Amino acid sequence: MAWLYLLAGGVFECVWAVSLSYSDGFTRVRPSVVTVIAMGLSLWLLAQAMKTLPAGTAYAVWTGIGATGVAVAGMLLFDESRDPVRLLSLVLIVAGVAGLKLFGSGSG
Repeated sequence: MAWLYLLAGGVFECVWAVSLSYSDGFTRVRPSVVTVIAMGLSLWLLAQAMKTLPAGTAYAVWTGIGATGVAVAGMLLFDESRDPVRLLSLVLIVAGVAGLKLFGSGSG
């Protein structure tokens, strides 16, 4: 269950980061509200995962999901660079997250 919490927390991390971009510096109400709610959910889900998983593993996976997800969202929503080196870097992040899941310690 901890890994599901972590996955959901990573997804909400992506939601808050993208909605923060749409909030225009917290000057637009709806995206600002989405940002704050998603931030809270993301942190709460991370905290739930950390009840079972080691802190280092949980945090690394959570930020890896967020970083990769936001980078992909940036490419799709904001026409950010799809440079091959950038894509390779994202693949390496995903490989690291997968490695932590497959070979990291902790049940869940």
